[in-house]
Amino acid sequence: MEFLKKYAGIIIFMLGSHVAFSQINQVALLAAFTKSYAFEKSGDFTASLDPLKKVYDESSYELNLRLGWLNYNAGLFDQSIIFYNRAQKLKPYSEEARFGLILPLSALGKWNEVVKIYDAILEVSPNNSIALYRLGLVYYGRKDYNKANTLFTKVVDLYPFGYDGLLMLGWTSFFLGNSNQAKVLFNKAILFNPGDKSANEGLGLIK
Repeated sequence: MEFLKKYAGIIIFMLGSHVAFSQINQVALLAAFTKSYAFEKSGDFTASLDPLKKVYDESSYELNLRLGWLNYNAGLFDQSIIFYNRAQKLKPYSEEARFGLILPLSALGKWNEVVKIYDAILEVSPNNSIALYRLGLVYYGRKDYNKANTLFTKVVDLYPFGYDGLLMLGWTSFFLGNSNQAKVLFNKAILFNPGDKSANEGLGLIK
């Protein structure tokens, strides 16, 4: 019986210590994030990294995600990729980590890797309009208008009166030789944004 009392006391002590440690850890994290945000607000992304490095824990999704963002903005693209990859591994279904990873990869011109990430996002979320639209832009930039058309068409299906989708599907249709559809789409884009320069340029080329 005496042994059980001692054992119970040890368990209570350990639990209490764990709670106290968690509270201290939370206080340190909050202070580090607060300082980091303050430096970021002033535009000093390099300085905003320092408070987080002092409390860095590789198993923390939030720290890795934040460090990925700050390193990207500081122009440290390779470092940014490392942290975003760690965040994504910690939370395999995280779209925010994947979208974050796309930033430094795009900055480095690693477009094939960017496409793979968008494909991974769309495999889990087929109707993610941001991924559909941005992947469409990649293919449009490559002049692969057929693939761009498929993606922009889905964006417009999801957002029939969305300016960005209408405009890009209009230009894609134009380059595919579908002038009638392009004209309809450009006119809808103008309804959304009267006097739109790009849509009017497209209509001028059709005439």
